[in-house]
Amino acid sequence: MPQSPLSPSLFEFLRELEQHNNREWFNDNKSRYQRDALDPIVELVAQLEKPLARVAPMLSVIPKRSGGSILRIYRDTRFAKDKTPYKTNVGVSFKHQAGGDIHAPGVYLHLDPLETFAAGGCWRPERQSLAAIRQTIAADPKGWRKATREKKFASRYELAGESLKTSPRDYAADHPQIEDLRRIDFIAVAPWTEADWVSGDVIARIVDDIKAVRPLMKFLCQAVGVPY
Repeated sequence: MPQSPLSPSLFEFLRELEQHNNREWFNDNKSRYQRDALDPIVELVAQLEKPLARVAPMLSVIPKRSGGSILRIYRDTRFAKDKTPYKTNVGVSFKHQAGGDIHAPGVYLHLDPLETFAAGGCWRPERQSLAAIRQTIAADPKGWRKATREKKFASRYELAGESLKTSPRDYAADHPQIEDLRRIDFIAVAPWTEADWVSGDVIARIVDDIKAVRPLMKFLCQAVGVPY
Protein backbone atom coordinates (compact mmCIF):
# COMPACT_ATOMS: atom_id res chain seq x y z
CA MET A 1 0.00 0.00 0.00
CA PRO A 2 1.35 3.48 -0.80
CA GLN A 3 2.28 5.75 2.08
CA SER A 4 0.42 8.94 2.91
CA PRO A 5 2.53 12.12 2.76
CA LEU A 6 0.83 13.08 6.04
CA SER A 7 1.62 11.72 9.49
CA PRO A 8 0.11 11.98 12.98
CA SER A 9 2.70 14.70 13.66
CA LEU A 10 0.53 17.15 11.69
CA PHE A 11 -2.36 16.76 14.12
CA GLU A 12 0.00 16.77 17.10
CA PHE A 13 1.34 20.13 15.96
CA LEU A 14 -2.18 21.55 15.55
CA ARG A 15 -3.16 20.39 19.05
CA GLU A 16 -0.16 22.12 20.55
CA LEU A 17 -0.87 25.25 18.50
CA GLU A 18 -4.38 25.30 19.97
CA GLN A 19 -2.81 25.43 23.43
CA HIS A 20 -0.09 27.95 22.56
CA ASN A 21 -1.63 30.24 19.94
CA ASN A 22 0.88 33.07 20.15
CA ARG A 23 3.68 34.38 17.96
CA GLU A 24 6.51 33.48 20.32
CA TRP A 25 5.54 29.79 20.45
CA PHE A 26 4.88 29.63 16.72
CA ASN A 27 8.22 31.23 15.86
CA ASP A 28 9.97 28.72 18.12
CA ASN A 29 8.12 25.88 16.36
CA LYS A 30 8.00 27.21 12.81
CA SER A 31 10.35 24.50 11.56
CA ARG A 32 7.91 21.91 12.95
CA TYR A 33 5.04 23.60 11.12
CA GLN A 34 6.96 23.46 7.85
CA ARG A 35 8.18 19.89 8.36
CA ASP A 36 5.05 18.29 9.83
CA ALA A 37 2.23 20.33 8.29
CA LEU A 38 3.06 22.61 5.37
CA ASP A 39 5.49 20.48 3.36
CA PRO A 40 3.40 17.27 3.68
CA ILE A 41 0.28 19.14 2.57
CA VAL A 42 2.15 20.57 -0.44
CA GLU A 43 3.13 16.99 -1.32
CA LEU A 44 -0.47 15.81 -0.87
CA VAL A 45 -1.70 18.48 -3.31
CA ALA A 46 1.10 17.60 -5.74
CA GLN A 47 0.00 13.96 -5.72
CA LEU A 48 -3.56 15.07 -6.50
CA GLU A 49 -2.65 17.10 -9.59
CA LYS A 50 -2.85 14.31 -12.16
CA PRO A 51 -5.87 12.37 -10.82
CA LEU A 52 -7.94 15.52 -10.36
CA ALA A 53 -7.01 16.73 -13.84
CA ARG A 54 -8.88 13.65 -15.03
CA VAL A 55 -11.92 13.62 -12.72
CA ALA A 56 -12.40 17.35 -12.02
CA PRO A 57 -10.45 19.30 -14.68
CA MET A 58 -12.16 22.61 -13.87
CA LEU A 59 -10.62 22.68 -10.38
CA SER A 60 -7.29 24.45 -9.87
CA VAL A 61 -4.82 22.20 -8.05
CA ILE A 62 -1.72 24.24 -7.18
CA PRO A 63 0.92 22.63 -4.90
CA LYS A 64 2.70 25.73 -3.58
CA ARG A 65 3.66 26.82 -0.07
CA SER A 66 1.89 30.13 -0.65
CA GLY A 67 -0.34 31.52 -3.35
CA GLY A 68 -1.69 28.11 -4.33
CA SER A 69 -4.32 25.67 -3.07
CA ILE A 70 -3.12 25.68 0.55
CA LEU A 71 -4.68 28.34 2.75
CA ARG A 72 -2.50 30.54 4.95
CA ILE A 73 -2.25 29.56 8.61
CA TYR A 74 -2.11 33.23 9.57
CA ARG A 75 -5.47 34.64 10.64
CA ASP A 76 -6.75 38.04 9.53
CA THR A 77 -7.51 39.59 12.91
CA ARG A 78 -8.19 43.16 11.75
CA PHE A 79 -11.95 42.98 12.26
CA ALA A 80 -12.17 39.90 14.49
CA LYS A 81 -12.93 39.76 18.20
CA ASP A 82 -10.65 36.73 18.43
CA LYS A 83 -7.14 38.11 18.13
CA THR A 84 -5.27 34.79 18.21
CA PRO A 85 -2.82 35.03 15.30
CA TYR A 86 -3.00 31.50 13.84
CA LYS A 87 -5.61 29.11 12.51
CA THR A 88 -5.53 25.80 14.33
CA ASN A 89 -6.39 23.84 11.21
CA VAL A 90 -4.92 23.21 7.78
CA GLY A 91 -7.17 24.08 4.85
CA VAL A 92 -6.86 23.20 1.18
CA SER A 93 -9.08 24.95 -1.37
CA PHE A 94 -9.44 23.65 -4.91
CA LYS A 95 -11.13 26.63 -6.56
CA HIS A 96 -13.01 26.59 -9.82
CA GLN A 97 -10.86 27.96 -12.61
CA ALA A 98 -13.64 30.35 -13.61
CA GLY A 99 -14.00 31.83 -10.14
CA GLY A 100 -11.29 33.93 -8.60
CA ASP A 101 -12.39 33.57 -5.00
CA ILE A 102 -13.55 31.14 -2.35
CA HIS A 103 -17.25 31.83 -3.09
CA ALA A 104 -17.31 30.09 -6.49
CA PRO A 105 -18.17 26.36 -6.62
CA GLY A 106 -15.15 24.46 -5.37
CA VAL A 107 -13.82 21.69 -3.15
CA TYR A 108 -12.32 22.19 0.30
CA LEU A 109 -10.31 19.88 2.59
CA HIS A 110 -10.24 20.69 6.31
CA LEU A 111 -7.75 19.09 8.69
CA ASP A 112 -8.45 19.87 12.33
CA PRO A 113 -8.09 17.71 15.45
CA LEU A 114 -11.61 18.76 16.49
CA GLU A 115 -13.32 18.18 13.14
CA THR A 116 -11.88 17.07 9.83
CA PHE A 117 -13.77 16.71 6.55
CA ALA A 118 -13.98 17.13 2.78
CA ALA A 119 -16.55 19.56 1.38
CA GLY A 120 -17.82 20.70 -1.98
CA GLY A 121 -20.16 23.37 -3.30
CA CYS A 122 -20.69 27.12 -2.89
CA TRP A 123 -20.01 28.82 0.43
CA ARG A 124 -21.71 32.21 0.72
CA PRO A 125 -22.16 32.85 -3.02
CA GLU A 126 -22.41 36.53 -3.87
CA ARG A 127 -25.85 38.02 -4.55
CA GLN A 128 -26.06 37.35 -8.28
CA SER A 129 -24.88 33.74 -7.96
CA LEU A 130 -27.15 33.17 -4.97
CA ALA A 131 -30.16 34.36 -6.96
CA ALA A 132 -29.16 32.15 -9.92
CA ILE A 133 -28.83 29.06 -7.71
CA ARG A 134 -32.22 29.66 -6.09
CA GLN A 135 -33.85 30.23 -9.47
CA THR A 136 -32.39 26.98 -10.77
CA ILE A 137 -33.58 25.00 -7.74
CA ALA A 138 -37.08 26.45 -8.14
CA ALA A 139 -37.13 25.79 -11.90
CA ASP A 140 -35.61 22.30 -11.72
CA PRO A 141 -36.50 20.72 -8.35
CA LYS A 142 -36.11 17.24 -9.83
CA GLY A 143 -32.53 18.07 -10.89
CA TRP A 144 -31.76 19.47 -7.43
CA ARG A 145 -33.14 16.38 -5.71
CA LYS A 146 -31.16 14.13 -8.03
CA ALA A 147 -27.97 16.11 -7.39
CA THR A 148 -28.34 15.92 -3.62
CA ARG A 149 -29.80 12.44 -3.25
CA GLU A 150 -27.78 10.43 -5.77
CA LYS A 151 -26.74 7.19 -4.05
CA LYS A 152 -22.96 7.67 -3.97
CA PHE A 153 -23.30 11.33 -2.96
CA ALA A 154 -25.80 10.58 -0.18
CA SER A 155 -23.67 7.74 1.18
CA ARG A 156 -20.78 10.16 1.82
CA TYR A 157 -22.13 13.68 2.06
CA GLU A 158 -24.71 15.70 3.97
CA LEU A 159 -25.85 19.18 3.00
CA ALA A 160 -24.55 21.74 5.48
CA GLY A 161 -24.18 25.48 6.00
CA GLU A 162 -26.52 28.23 7.15
CA SER A 163 -30.00 29.26 6.07
CA LEU A 164 -32.29 32.25 6.41
CA LYS A 165 -34.85 32.12 9.20
CA THR A 166 -37.44 33.64 6.87
CA SER A 167 -38.26 33.08 3.21
CA PRO A 168 -36.09 34.85 0.65
CA ARG A 169 -37.67 37.61 -1.39
CA ASP A 170 -39.74 36.39 -4.35
CA TYR A 171 -40.43 32.97 -2.81
CA ALA A 172 -43.56 32.11 -0.86
CA ALA A 173 -43.24 30.55 2.58
CA ASP A 174 -45.15 27.48 1.35
CA HIS A 175 -42.98 26.96 -1.74
CA PRO A 176 -42.30 23.20 -2.14
CA GLN A 177 -38.51 23.79 -2.09
CA ILE A 178 -38.53 26.49 0.57
CA GLU A 179 -36.10 24.71 2.90
CA ASP A 180 -33.43 24.65 0.20
CA LEU A 181 -34.33 28.10 -1.12
CA ARG A 182 -33.61 29.51 2.33
CA ARG A 183 -30.02 28.32 2.16
CA ILE A 184 -27.25 30.91 1.99
CA ASP A 185 -24.62 28.16 1.72
CA PHE A 186 -24.90 25.35 -0.81
CA ILE A 187 -22.27 22.98 0.50
CA ALA A 188 -22.01 19.30 1.29
CA VAL A 189 -19.68 17.84 3.91
CA ALA A 190 -18.15 14.35 4.13
CA PRO A 191 -16.70 13.57 7.57
CA TRP A 192 -13.17 12.21 7.86
CA THR A 193 -11.00 10.98 10.73
CA GLU A 194 -7.35 11.63 11.50
CA ALA A 195 -6.63 8.01 10.60
CA ASP A 196 -8.08 8.56 7.12
CA TRP A 197 -5.54 11.30 6.36
CA VAL A 198 -2.51 9.23 7.33
CA SER A 199 -3.65 6.02 5.63
CA GLY A 200 -1.99 4.79 2.48
CA ASP A 201 -5.15 5.21 0.39
CA VAL A 202 -5.63 8.92 1.22
CA ILE A 203 -5.18 10.06 -2.39
CA ALA A 204 -7.70 7.53 -3.68
CA ARG A 205 -10.10 8.50 -0.90
CA ILE A 206 -9.91 12.21 -1.78
CA VAL A 207 -10.41 11.46 -5.47
CA ASP A 208 -13.42 9.26 -4.67
CA ASP A 209 -14.95 11.97 -2.49
CA ILE A 210 -14.49 14.54 -5.25
CA LYS A 211 -16.11 12.13 -7.71
CA ALA A 212 -19.00 11.65 -5.29
CA VAL A 213 -19.68 15.38 -4.95
CA ARG A 214 -19.77 15.84 -8.73
CA PRO A 215 -23.62 15.90 -9.01
CA LEU A 216 -23.83 18.90 -6.66
CA MET A 217 -20.90 20.65 -8.31
CA LYS A 218 -22.39 20.19 -11.79
CA PHE A 219 -25.78 21.52 -10.66
CA LEU A 220 -24.26 24.61 -9.02
CA CYS A 221 -21.88 25.32 -11.90
CA GLN A 222 -24.70 25.07 -14.39
CA ALA A 223 -26.75 27.45 -12.25
CA VAL A 224 -24.04 30.12 -12.20
CA GLY A 225 -23.07 29.59 -15.83
CA VAL A 226 -19.65 27.96 -15.61
CA PRO A 227 -18.54 24.53 -16.89
CA TYR A 228 -17.67 21.56 -14.72
